[in-house]
Amino acid sequence: MTDERLFTRLLEDITPVDPALAAPGQERLDSLTKPRGSLGRLEETALRLYMIQGGAHPSADPAVIFTCAGDHGVAAEGVSPFPQEVTRQMVANFLAGGAGINVLARQAGAELKVVDAGCAGGTFPEHPMLVQAKVAPGTANMAQGPAMTRQQCLQALLLGAGLARDAARRGCAVVGTGEMGIANTTPSTALYCAHLGLAPSLLTGPGAGLDSGGVSRKAAVIERALAVNAAAATSGDPLEVLAALGGLEIACLTGLILGGAAERMAVLVDGFISTAACVCAWKFAPATLDYCFFSHASAEPGHQEVMRALNARPLLDLDLRLGEGTGAALALMVLRASAAIFNEMATFAQAGVS
Repeated sequence: MTDERLFTRLLEDITPVDPALAAPGQERLDSLTKPRGSLGRLEETALRLYMIQGGAHPSADPAVIFTCAGDHGVAAEGVSPFPQEVTRQMVANFLAGGAGINVLARQAGAELKVVDAGCAGGTFPEHPMLVQAKVAPGTANMAQGPAMTRQQCLQALLLGAGLARDAARRGCAVVGTGEMGIANTTPSTALYCAHLGLAPSLLTGPGAGLDSGGVSRKAAVIERALAVNAAAATSGDPLEVLAALGGLEIACLTGLILGGAAERMAVLVDGFISTAACVCAWKFAPATLDYCFFSHASAEPGHQEVMRALNARPLLDLDLRLGEGTGAALALMVLRASAAIFNEMATFAQAGVS
């Protein structure tokens, strides 16, 4: 079966959650010993988990976070203050257990997997946490032409979907998204512009620490990438848009999100880059958003505009802008608390409270 057909079948497997489950789930929440709605968004989150999981007792465990890594040809345009080799260095740091995501995944009780979807250079030394799945050693420079071929993009999408499928077979209830890739806020911003009709000047931010002049130059690079790839960017074909303007790790995350939805798992979407992957997934299959929780409000300025465009509200607002899956790890604790409220609180009848 061709990759095109495999991907079409994946999209066909994504269906909305059953709206008929809302009433019994809400009835359960309203029967608990508290004023109705007094636990606010914990109740909303618990209800969504209940519906995602088909009316079963909601659960946020087991959970796995995939930190997907890839390099970007557009880094040659000077859109990041860090050199490209930092991507590989950070992958090594993840595998050594020393990064922010390692610490927070441990605190959250989540398994962490690191995926080489497209890092520059050769293979990494084998490691139990590492998924060696390099589609290509980085993308082409999207300011000069398409970042990926259509086939490379499909391969990365199916990689991500396979990660979700394997997680579901291992019994995972939740998948979290994370990423690493020097310059990857640049393709993410370009994808937002193409999909949401927003201007680069509105969305472009400092990424890993650009000054105001650097942000202006980065916006100009994004404008150029959109112009060079105008046929794809305005095609209305999500695959063409992603191949032209995305990244291998972004395509992998898009597939992971789609795969999570197809497997009826809750998907914790991390920050600015992961949200770009989520927007791509939404364009492929709108029902995907039924399964997604936006973990946190990224401090990257354009993220607020994207949330407004999606009419979405993140679970947390902690001024995070690291990526890696750190926001997903923190938000997992909110999902776990929400499930516990649904499952463990006494009802008025049980407690004898009138």
